[in-house]
Amino acid sequence: MRGNKPYFGSLVPWLYLAAVCAPTAQAQTPLTTIDNPQGGKIVYGMVDGAARPAAAMGKVLRMVHNNCGEKPQVGKTFRVRGTESVAVFFTVVNRQAGNKQVAGLVIASVSGPNRVEAAVVSDDAARFGSTVNPMIGKLLSVWHPGGAGPAAGAGSAPPAALRRFTAPDNSASVGVPDGWQAKGNQGTMMISGPHGESVGLNLTRLATAGQRQLYGAPNNAGKIVYPYNVDLTRAFPDIFQQFWRVNGGNPTGLQIARAEPVAGPPGQRCAHVTGQVNLGGQAGGTEEMNALLCTAAPGPMGNYMVMLSLALLPPAVADKERATVAGILGSFQANQAVIAGQANAMAAPAIEAIHAIGRDAANRAAASSAAHDAQNNAWEQQQDSRDKRNQAFNNYLLDQTVLQDNYRNAHGTVWNDTANALVQANPNRYEIVDTPDFWKGIDY
Repeated sequence: MRGNKPYFGSLVPWLYLAAVCAPTAQAQTPLTTIDNPQGGKIVYGMVDGAARPAAAMGKVLRMVHNNCGEKPQVGKTFRVRGTESVAVFFTVVNRQAGNKQVAGLVIASVSGPNRVEAAVVSDDAARFGSTVNPMIGKLLSVWHPGGAGPAAGAGSAPPAALRRFTAPDNSASVGVPDGWQAKGNQGTMMISGPHGESVGLNLTRLATAGQRQLYGAPNNAGKIVYPYNVDLTRAFPDIFQQFWRVNGGNPTGLQIARAEPVAGPPGQRCAHVTGQVNLGGQAGGTEEMNALLCTAAPGPMGNYMVMLSLALLPPAVADKERATVAGILGSFQANQAVIAGQANAMAAPAIEAIHAIGRDAANRAAASSAAHDAQNNAWEQQQDSRDKRNQAFNNYLLDQTVLQDNYRNAHGTVWNDTANALVQANPNRYEIVDTPDFWKGIDY
C-alpha cells in the first residue's frame, strides 16, 4: 500500500485513476499520482504537446473519453481566481468498469514557454462532493506550476463540499453546498445561500442589434437594444443595466474591479467581470459581484441572445463564500437536448393557434402560414446553429478539427495536428471548416 505518497513512472498515462478508467499505454513525461486517504485519486504534471491550457484540458478529456468508452459531460470552463489557471468540472460513465459514475475536476496552468501542466482530481460521483476539497487541498500543497499553484484568492476560505442538484425537468444540474437552496427549469438555475448569497445561472434575454426591423416596425419590446459587434468588457455596464431593466429592475452602484474576455462555446463571445453592484438584495446594499456575460451571434433579423451567470455575495460573507461560489459556477451543466425539446413544446400551442386562425378565415390563412413558416424556420436555424456550436465546443475540448477534402467533396473530423499537417502539405486540397459550414449528419 502506498498510502498518500506520490509515485512516478516513465509510462504513466494521464488518468491512471482507479476511480476513473483503465489506463492506456502511451509515451508521456512522468507524472505524479496521489491516492487520497479519504478517497479519490490525484494526478498532476506536464501535458506533452500542449502549448495552451485549453489544449491541455482537451487532451485530458479526450483520454477520459478513450479510456472510459464514453464522452465526458463537462461544465463551463472558468478561471481560477487570482491565477492564470483554468478549470472545468466533468462527469463520465466508465463503461469499462461496470458503468461506474465518476466525477472530476481538470485544472490547467501555463508553467513556461509552450509548456502547460495539468492536474485531475476524481472520485466516484456519489462521493466526489465530500472528497473534492480534501483532494484540492492536498494537490495545492505539492503542485505549483509556474511557481504558484491555483488558489481561491487572498483572504478567501476554502470551498465548501458540493452535492449535485438536478433540475426537476432535467434541463440542467449544478453543485450546491449543504444548507443552500436551488431551483431551476428550462436550463436556468437559481441558488440561494443561508446568509443572503445568490447565484443565477444561464439567465437569458433576447437582444437586438437594431440593424433590421420586422415588417417595418421596431418590435423591440422586452429586448435589450445594443449593437452586437462590441467589446463586451467595455459594453458590460450598459448591457448589464438593460438586462435587468427589461424586467423592471434598476441596478445601482455598479463598480467594475476587473473585466477580461474569456473563451466561450463556439459562436459565443464572453467576458468575465468582477466588482460590486446593488440589485436590491436583502439589505438593499452593495454586494460583491462575479459575472460571466456571453452573447450569441445575431440572426438574419438582427436579434441575438444574451446569457448571464451572476453570483452576488453580501460583504459580510464574501471572503468565506468566494471560493464556494466559484465552484458552483464551474459545476453548472446544461442539458441542451432537454432545453431544445422544451422550446419546441412551448412553441407548439402558438403554432396550433396560428393554424386555427388560418382554418377560420381564408383571407388570413396566407398571413398566418407565413408567420408560422418564418417562426419555424427561425427556430430550426437556431437549433441547428446551437448543435453546430455544441459540436465545435466538443471538438475544441477534444483537440479536434473538421477538415474538408476539396478533391473528394468530403468532410471528416481529425486531430488538430493531423489537420494542420494536411493543410500545410496541400492547401489546395484540404481546408479547415468553420463552425457555420459543418454538415449535418457528418460533422455533428
